[in-house]
Amino acid sequence: MKRRELLAFATAATLPAVLPEMAQAQGAWPTMPIRLVVPFAAGGPTDIPARLIADELSKMLPQRVVVENRTGAGVVVGSDAVAKAAKDGHTALYTTIAHAALREIFPSLPFDPLKDFTPVALTGVIPMLMMVNKDLPVNSLQELIDLFKKNPGKYDYASTGNGAALHLASELFLKQAGGLKVNHVPYRGSAAAMPDVLNGTIAMMLDVANNAMPFVTRGEVKGLAISSMERLPQLPNIPTFNEAGVPGYEAYTWHMVFLPAGTPDAIVKQLNESINKVMAMESVKERLSSLTMQTRSDSTPESTAKFLNDEIAKWTPIIREAGITMN
Repeated sequence: MKRRELLAFATAATLPAVLPEMAQAQGAWPTMPIRLVVPFAAGGPTDIPARLIADELSKMLPQRVVVENRTGAGVVVGSDAVAKAAKDGHTALYTTIAHAALREIFPSLPFDPLKDFTPVALTGVIPMLMMVNKDLPVNSLQELIDLFKKNPGKYDYASTGNGAALHLASELFLKQAGGLKVNHVPYRGSAAAMPDVLNGTIAMMLDVANNAMPFVTRGEVKGLAISSMERLPQLPNIPTFNEAGVPGYEAYTWHMVFLPAGTPDAIVKQLNESINKVMAMESVKERLSSLTMQTRSDSTPESTAKFLNDEIAKWTPIIREAGITMN
């Protein structure tokens, strides 16, 4: 074989192996499937939007986006996997308000929730609905506040777990309503708590609106207030906390996408723009609205980072005052 033929053969043999590296060096992305890590169980209220977004991104990008559920230690195991992933834009995190509470509720973490992640996009916020047992002698939020004031420490409220979004939002309500004394009872999710709300063992529970709505509409519990500044279209007769006696009260769980810190800015920007395009699709907005998510399609990496910092500043004093920890 002539020297020229040998050189051509060697080049052809090695070309497939170097193409991804060459493409990455030239700024092409993605060059392989993207893992979207969800640190919650499959089929849950975080997993469902993540899969919808991943499916639409897969149609838009030259590579598939695959959801990977990695649970454990709250959201720590899944988040840690992303924090330690390659900084090439092929592993992302889809998580919630839990990210803003991590540094305060865990005495030690294998990563830093701020320094080890780059915020990419805020996909939406989900308001919460205040429910009480149907036999509790109140019919408004103000009557509930008055009942708790007259009976400090007598009643219990449920949450979906120590340090979870609903726990934080409940403690914020108790503080802003005048420092009410109500006992916290954590459960492993709202499905585990609801039987005790229904039978009267638990007096009060905040839950994400999508979970709470069926019980309210069937009259199995009383819905007293919605945690957003605007009423929920699906339940127009239920006032906001702001309207019902707790001025300025506002609480959401939210969904956000992160990449590992150090991911090139061009990749962060491209993923942000792709997610915004998905969130602007009418089919996506309608589907997520049916789950009571108020979608966002105009976030930037900078505005997402500011939103996260604002949430950390909001919830940190609540966590400290309530003594919430995962010890």
